[in-house]
Amino acid sequence: MPIGASAASSKPSSSGSMRATTSRNRLTSRGSKASSRTGCRTSRRSRRRRTPPTPTRADPAAQGKGPPMSFEPFVIAAPAKVNLALHVLGRRDDGYHELDSIVAFADRGDSLRFTPATDFELTADGAFAHQLPAAADNIIARAWQLGAAIAQARGLTVPGAAIHLTKALPVASGIGGGSANAAATLRGLMKIAGLPPDDAEIRRAALSLGADVPVCLFGRACRMQGVGERIVALEAFRGRTALLVNPGVAVSTPAVFGRLGLKTGEGFGAPVAEAGDIGGWRNDLAPAAIALSPVIGAAIAWLAAQPGVTH
Repeated sequence: MPIGASAASSKPSSSGSMRATTSRNRLTSRGSKASSRTGCRTSRRSRRRRTPPTPTRADPAAQGKGPPMSFEPFVIAAPAKVNLALHVLGRRDDGYHELDSIVAFADRGDSLRFTPATDFELTADGAFAHQLPAAADNIIARAWQLGAAIAQARGLTVPGAAIHLTKALPVASGIGGGSANAAATLRGLMKIAGLPPDDAEIRRAALSLGADVPVCLFGRACRMQGVGERIVALEAFRGRTALLVNPGVAVSTPAVFGRLGLKTGEGFGAPVAEAGDIGGWRNDLAPAAIALSPVIGAAIAWLAAQPGVTH
């Protein structure tokens, strides 16, 4: 199952047991700093913010100012990420964890709409918009600033843009919602600024936003290794079905890695076997996630007990 509050097993869906509510928030930042990579480094403490952010504007140094340049509004999908296998091979000297994972993407997720604006603006609605972090911690704003800096260093003009996020994926549920949003932001910026969609510098820089951002930028079934920087495409999982179950609890990825308690050089053994041999696949984070939130174990047990399920 994916990390946190989601378990995988019949048709792609982001629905869970949380009551659907709709809200509209304006998310803003001024001079936001990039956070540490999510998902591979043990964190001494994790912060939880639930208060909807208040409106301001992003740092104008990170994007164009003045009248909006002309581009047609467009929408980019930010699909849910599903770890079909996630092996933790060892903890490195720098505190990050060496991973080997089989990753696929659902046909459901968040979406980001881009429209011309004078400056950078960010708004959000959807069932889980109320769970979004405060503006200074918002990964969409950081991704925009990162991509804009790269584009401007090449002499390209980056106009202002209003991004509206429809938040359908729960926060801290192990399905890469924030990372997918960051990847969608980078795709949108590359389109607006005229950068190629496979821009190598953008893809390398994406890792600084979080360990899952490069794989979400890749956006299709693959094998992910290292701390998230080594990605090889897989064709075997297209058209498969999956059921995503969310029991309505948030479990932070740093907390899960911290619960592993690994020392430098320690890990959980063998890497993922051949991509088609699923018998030896495992999720090394599942026991830690269940220890932090036992309801995840109950959801997995319920899934395993359904007729026709083998495991």
